[in-house]
Amino acid sequence: MTTFTAVENISRRNVLKLFGAVGGGLALGGTSLVWSPMALAQDKQALMNLFVAIGEDNKVYLTCHRSEMGQGIRTGIPQVLADELEADWDKVVVVQGLADKRYGSQNTDGSRSIRKHYHRMRQMGATARTMLEQAAADKWKVPVTEVYAKAHKVHHKGSNKSLSYGELALAASKLTMPELDKVTLKPESEFVHIGKSHTIVDMDAMLTGKAIYGYDIKLDGMLYASITRPPVLGSDVVSVDDAKARKIAGVVDIITLPVPKGAPLFQALGGVAVIATNSWSAIEARKALAITWSESVNDSHDSDVYLKGLVERVKLPGKVIRQLGTSVTDWPAEHTLSAVYTVPYLTHAMMEPPVATANVTADGCELWASSQTPQSTQQNVAGALGLKEEQVKVNVTLLGGGFGRKSKPDFSVEAAILSQKLNKPVKVCWSREDEIQNGYYHAISAQMYQAKVDGNSMPTALLARTGFPSISSTFAEGVEYPSDGELDLGFSDVPLALESIQLESVKAKAHTRIGWMRSVCNIQHAFGIGSFVDELAVKTNKPCVQMWRELLGKPRMENFENQGFKYGNYGEELADHPVDVGRYLKVLDTLEAALAKAPKAGKNQGWGMAVHRSFVSYVAVATLVEVVDNKLKVIKSIAVMDAGTVVNPDRVKSQLEGAIIFGLSLAMMGDISFKGGKVVQSNFHDYPLLRLPQCPEIETHIIASTAKPAGVGEPGVPPVAPSLTNAIFAATGIRYRDLPLNKFVSV
Repeated sequence: MTTFTAVENISRRNVLKLFGAVGGGLALGGTSLVWSPMALAQDKQALMNLFVAIGEDNKVYLTCHRSEMGQGIRTGIPQVLADELEADWDKVVVVQGLADKRYGSQNTDGSRSIRKHYHRMRQMGATARTMLEQAAADKWKVPVTEVYAKAHKVHHKGSNKSLSYGELALAASKLTMPELDKVTLKPESEFVHIGKSHTIVDMDAMLTGKAIYGYDIKLDGMLYASITRPPVLGSDVVSVDDAKARKIAGVVDIITLPVPKGAPLFQALGGVAVIATNSWSAIEARKALAITWSESVNDSHDSDVYLKGLVERVKLPGKVIRQLGTSVTDWPAEHTLSAVYTVPYLTHAMMEPPVATANVTADGCELWASSQTPQSTQQNVAGALGLKEEQVKVNVTLLGGGFGRKSKPDFSVEAAILSQKLNKPVKVCWSREDEIQNGYYHAISAQMYQAKVDGNSMPTALLARTGFPSISSTFAEGVEYPSDGELDLGFSDVPLALESIQLESVKAKAHTRIGWMRSVCNIQHAFGIGSFVDELAVKTNKPCVQMWRELLGKPRMENFENQGFKYGNYGEELADHPVDVGRYLKVLDTLEAALAKAPKAGKNQGWGMAVHRSFVSYVAVATLVEVVDNKLKVIKSIAVMDAGTVVNPDRVKSQLEGAIIFGLSLAMMGDISFKGGKVVQSNFHDYPLLRLPQCPEIETHIIASTAKPAGVGEPGVPPVAPSLTNAIFAATGIRYRDLPLNKFVSV
């Protein structure tokens, strides 16, 4: 696998030296962003979405407008651009995009960086290639049909003449950019980079300690802030005794921040900030604060009591959200199976907690943040400071993990507010305890599934209910039910071929900040349906894979017509990404073939499996466990994914492996609990992650496909938990319907 120059930030002065002050390079569009190689003297073009620049030094500068958090997107986006451009990978330099509306969406979440930008990146690469070909044709005075780009050069078909991209850059930059929809894209058979495993461009920097994360940012005169935030959502500072804290060397100031009113949104939580010349002093002084907090409407929140209430609610009629066939009213005990499944609050627990550095001056604000959403950061910081969005510059560092937490820019807002108050650069560092006790949490939930089975041991009807506090409660007050978009995530969109399906949701009020986490509501919904199908298989004495095949029915495109709801499909058109039962069946077939070659379950061992579609990808997972003396050991996991066209197979494999580990951590040990409105857990000792001795052998299979690219980062997580609990049942005969498992077994 080839490696090349790591991501670079290049000043405008160096760019102009490189390309020549008259703009001696090819740039698609123009921008005033001074850090980027696209900052050429071509502002009059002012076109959106700059991604390609070519220098007279023969290097190609490709901009990645998404955030890199280990998933490899700063390699994937350039791979697509470089392929259509016919660029030599060794001559590619990757540039990190700043927050800029002209890039389109920069939200690196929802597993959509490739699936939403694949075609557009191909067009941008092809546009640059077309302009280079035209420049060569003009120079040789031949029709453009007689030239072609290949391997970083433009060649003449009728002779041995060729010109490098660097030699053509100046002439190409003066041409009119062709319309994107009219450029010719390469046939897939000629792909050079797409579909090939490239080492991620940041790998060398990561391995040598040169990679720049949010915590690595240092500015002249920078101060450090450590903030004690309200322990209960909605409480405020009544009084603060900071006398001891102010005596600690290095402390510059102690500032009380107001608690926002209304829905939390992405506002700073408020509290008391200790400002110091170094992080140690800020943290130590914070410990010395004596703060009295006001009462809150959430003071009585107890997650155990709350969950019991949810469990009772999902046993009662709720709001119907999907209806197929007529409602079933007779549920004879001998032909009915029902079960309730629960998942607690969860948190992201990424390796690098939130961090942002802000420098507010009379001209505006510049930020350095480990952000998944630079545009949202720009918008929210501008709103908090009373600035125009264009006055806020957001530099995106590498992210030490994100999982959705860093798509909420509250920590950047905190840094900006403090910098404005102090007239100096300020870095806000969240500790691990801060991240666990004051984050945005994955919702606590309960799901009830009930099926009717006919005399031939075939399910004919399904009734299901789900209840959990909605993410919408973070953005609006008075929210009582989950949103349609949340219900679409693995609950309302499972394409079962039954005579009667009735799906309902129940009320669930929020008492903390609810946010999206890797795989979002698919976590609880896949656990529910994946476990219940296995229970049906046991009841009808069938293998789980066979039960899934019978429930899914014949291959077809399911559009959920005339079932009372409009399916959101992760923001994709069903014509582009249909709910394809045939692809479900293909991952099941592939998993079954892999299981045939896998070790058989021995004494005290068992295999379990589950399949799930999320983020328009299809994933099946099988897990082998051993349980001896109530001690759980996960031996092996097999994951099969159909994600359509794959850009970088190595990254897809890595994401699947990471999803297995992430999913096992949640299922085995993930639990955020509230007592008196406060989070009980505080660090990895009581919110543990999977350790090396707990990790299984992982085998991955990526199905070759020419379908449009689908999600990769999140779809591997949802089937993990049900495959695990189903395996435990196979090994022990004990069915666990409540997570995490360490409440019942030693892990």
